[in-house]
Amino acid sequence: MIEALHYSPAGNRRDGKFALPGEMFDGTVNEPVLHQAVKVFLNNQRQGTAKTKGRSEVSGGNQKPWKQKGTGRARQGSTRAPHWRGGGIVFGPTPRDYRTDIPKKVRQLARKSALNARAREDALVVIERLAFDAPKTARLAELLGKVGAEDRKVLVLTSGNKPNVYLSGRNMPAVQVMNYHEASAYDILWSDTVLVEEAALTGVEPEVAEEPVSAEPKAKAAKKPAAETRPAKAKAAKKTAAKAKAAKKETAKATKKATKKTTAKKSAAKPARKPAPKKKGGK
Repeated sequence: MIEALHYSPAGNRRDGKFALPGEMFDGTVNEPVLHQAVKVFLNNQRQGTAKTKGRSEVSGGNQKPWKQKGTGRARQGSTRAPHWRGGGIVFGPTPRDYRTDIPKKVRQLARKSALNARAREDALVVIERLAFDAPKTARLAELLGKVGAEDRKVLVLTSGNKPNVYLSGRNMPAVQVMNYHEASAYDILWSDTVLVEEAALTGVEPEVAEEPVSAEPKAKAAKKPAAETRPAKAKAAKKTAAKAKAAKKETAKATKKATKKTTAKKSAAKPARKPAPKKKGGK
């Protein structure tokens, strides 16, 4: 029976080790099958878009560079022959499909061998649950540090689709998060440490016991009543702002009335201008 280290959701190590299921972890590692699976995976990643031009595709060279005889030089038929500078390429790559197939049972055996190889190296760690309320990279990094995989390439295998865990490790270059059933033999061999959720191996979600809470969360909990009074403070601030606006409007109206009265008094005090006398003779 192969066993693996067992950790709690907070990263605390459990006293006993986790017994891996014997159906999947029987200790067999088939290296030829692993090599075949890795080769097929890398072949299927190739785009196959490399392209070179032959002598019939290169522009120019449609004329004979010099006459056949009498020059003392070797006979040439085109300046785009492969041995000429700027000529065509002989047996160069052309677009092709590199995709190769592998039998389903061989692929499954390769995946099983990869998991057994990591388990035999004590590079497979089981965690009870990965429950992230929100995406938080710092939290995942802290968990990997407690497990002892902070400076290694880590493959995190979840028991289902967990977007918060995926988003937490997306911007970490040495961490890859995926579903347990979607991991291939290449993904497992790429990593130095495999972190597997317990429900992915057993198919049953474990009941995690509540761990002792540290002093910092208690201090935060004591401050909750202060947070509850925030809406009342916000309402009071809105009322004071509304009163200030009303006072500003009243002062503005009073100033307008005062300016109107002063302008009316000034206009009444000014004497009316007499019309200028007309000149005789039209001069």
